[in-house]
Amino acid sequence: MPVSALLRPALAVLLLAVLTGCAGGGEQQSSAAVLAADAPLPTSVPKGTKLIVGDPPTKVALQLSGEIDKFSFDIEWANISGGPQTSEAFRADALDVGAVAEIPAIQATWTGLPVKIVASKFRKDPLHHPTYELGIAPGVSVKTLADLRGKKIAYSPGQAQGALVLKVLKQAGLTKDDVTLVELPSTGDVYPNALASKQVDVAPIGGVNIRRYTAKFGRDGATTIRHGLRDDPGHLYVRTVTLQDPAKAAAIREYVAAWARASRWVYEHPEEWIDGYYVKDQGLSAEDGKYLAELAGEPDIPADWSEAIARHQETIDILSKETGNPVLKAQDLYDLRFQTVGADAVKGGA
Repeated sequence: MPVSALLRPALAVLLLAVLTGCAGGGEQQSSAAVLAADAPLPTSVPKGTKLIVGDPPTKVALQLSGEIDKFSFDIEWANISGGPQTSEAFRADALDVGAVAEIPAIQATWTGLPVKIVASKFRKDPLHHPTYELGIAPGVSVKTLADLRGKKIAYSPGQAQGALVLKVLKQAGLTKDDVTLVELPSTGDVYPNALASKQVDVAPIGGVNIRRYTAKFGRDGATTIRHGLRDDPGHLYVRTVTLQDPAKAAAIREYVAAWARASRWVYEHPEEWIDGYYVKDQGLSAEDGKYLAELAGEPDIPADWSEAIARHQETIDILSKETGNPVLKAQDLYDLRFQTVGADAVKGGA
């Protein structure tokens, strides 16, 4: 038998061993590069790390406070806000961090996009400083929530305003069958204009639109009423897969700390914030800026998310019942490793 024939089985065994060893090494290397969901957050950000962040107000706050150039990693700022835009960017692998309210994380999960909340803030006095009020169309009489029965209400499914409408109806002891929900996007001046034109009787309006709506249409009988519910959550969230990258997880931890400090800076420097953000960045009047700064009130960045998660669960339960989507466990939407990062940063511990 030729020597080559005698050697062939041995060579085959050797090749198999080499390939097996390489595969094993590759798996080990891959495993080492993946941060487990229950592993401690790394605190050192490797050189060359970059985050793409969609959080325009915080960008301005960091510029005004002088902290924007103090990150140990590179940031690419994306002019993206709101749940739909953020989820679209996540799916396109074009964004690492998004700033939203409480609905987008729920909607993303329902549509097969695993995400985690990594930061949460609220308002110290949420009932005195609500995000939204219920705008009432001229000529329509709504003095209490019970008066909503039989009314046409603007409704934006999948957004904070839509969830608020469902919560308000529940608070009033009403259901969707007791009113007429009119699906409208909640962007820009859509809701105030729909109210003024009598397209709807009631619509949740927020921010400067509260002030502008009554100023513009109050003489025609336009009014607003407080809904009496909490509507103040603000979150940073990321794709679950992003947190598997140790470098990005460390960078996100650092960003959350800066975000918390920026939130506090905004409250403590109202004049700089009004001029730098509302007037120069957003093009609003100083009067509108002052109104919005006062409306926002003092931020609350808790070190314990238990109450926030419980409130989030109530929202999930309401939306699940109304949409037919499966009930989610609110705690699963949060990465509790970040729970104290923001609060520690405000106290000077991060």
